[in-house]
Amino acid sequence: MLSFVVSIIVLVVGYFIYGKIVEGIFGPDENSLTPAKRLEDGVDYVEMDEKKTFLIQFLNIAGTGPIFGAVAGAMWGPAAFIWIVFGCIFAGAVHDYLIGMMSLRKDGASVAELVGENLGDKAKQLMRVFSVVLLILVGVVFVTSPAAILHDLVKSVPTIAFVGLIIIYYLIATVLPIDKVIGKIYPIFGICLLIMAVGIGVGIIVQGYQIPEITFQNYHPKGVSIFPYLCISIACGAISGFHATQSPMMARCLGNEKQGRRVFYGAMIAEGIVALIWAAAAMSFFGGTEGLGEALGQGGAAVVVNKISNSVLGKVGGALAILGVVACPITSGDTAFRSARLTIADAINYKQGPIVNRFIVAIPLFVVGVALCFIDFNILWRYFSWSNQTLATIALWAAAKYLINHDKNYYIALIPSIFMTVVVTSYIIIAPEGFVRFFKGVPTDTVELIGTVVGIIVALICTIAFIKTSKKGVKYAPMHS
Repeated sequence: MLSFVVSIIVLVVGYFIYGKIVEGIFGPDENSLTPAKRLEDGVDYVEMDEKKTFLIQFLNIAGTGPIFGAVAGAMWGPAAFIWIVFGCIFAGAVHDYLIGMMSLRKDGASVAELVGENLGDKAKQLMRVFSVVLLILVGVVFVTSPAAILHDLVKSVPTIAFVGLIIIYYLIATVLPIDKVIGKIYPIFGICLLIMAVGIGVGIIVQGYQIPEITFQNYHPKGVSIFPYLCISIACGAISGFHATQSPMMARCLGNEKQGRRVFYGAMIAEGIVALIWAAAAMSFFGGTEGLGEALGQGGAAVVVNKISNSVLGKVGGALAILGVVACPITSGDTAFRSARLTIADAINYKQGPIVNRFIVAIPLFVVGVALCFIDFNILWRYFSWSNQTLATIALWAAAKYLINHDKNYYIALIPSIFMTVVVTSYIIIAPEGFVRFFKGVPTDTVELIGTVVGIIVALICTIAFIKTSKKGVKYAPMHS
């Protein structure tokens, strides 16, 4: 239990110390007019209260990510604590803050435009496609999973009916002004998600569940290696590329640049705390990782969340569990489609003021999304996981380039960029959805070693290219269109 408590303390201290360092390096200007003030349009550019933007950002980037991902990552035991803490402070929160603030400086531009601004036009075109595909995948994942759970609760209603209802809601939330639906209900759900996590955390401690301490042991029942699998399994609680698509939405709603650390960096730290709590609950509630593995085999993370919530919190926990596995995924799904709409609109410079224009962009996205709803969920999720972390890696490289081009300490972004490059490269080589098929007959340990070596080589190549193409000493004008 000591490791768990210390991990939470370290996350909080990280916000106040390292978050302040990152903020100081970027240098927010409290006197600068934000996009919400300069470009107010009553649709996407709407100034909102700081507490509200924090809760919306938290719910946008969280949903069930820090719950389901942490439950999956708990299969490796307390090593998950290490990845969540260090990943969150030094990678995820830095990633979210820098992308959010870079977007703020460029009129709330989407991550694809930010990548293009710093890594070149080819990278921008790639990122446009990559981010839209990822966002549609997120939207689809968060249609099918809550629809299936709702069907289990109300078996008289077919799953397809729930899919239809969720899609209709997504379309409405995607095109309406951000303060009409998202601005009103998201803060409430954000508070509920935090209350749910705190309740579970207090409950497992008070009720005496044995949370294992951090050791150098791999607790995975099947002996699956910690690296890079753990870094892919726990994304939202440590670092997630999906966040880079969400931060620009709130960049269009902040009233002051000084709010950035609390909204962007702070929301990621809050998500890390939620992930820590659920990882601890998952690895202790079932008496160890073998018991957790059996529970996951009976219906996945949703079943685990439901069992823990009902047992630890009783009837209140049951209600919160439904919120966690149904409402929260839906709140991530609709902002995914909204972000996809904004990304496409930015790419073609298509004004989103008129509601007709919003429907013109949104409807084709939903046609593709509906078609993908009929593909096996597990296949979608596997490709989403790798794509998500790859997008985060590219975003970090863009952030590092932005910092070096503005004569700022770029190591805060460069170091996690290098690490994540190793992660995503080695994973795609050894994963079932990657290139492992080319290593038939080769021992697993050897394949993993090859993957790690190739990952390091690719990271070195990227680092050399980064240094060679960076313009040191060049001070750019503030990023406003």
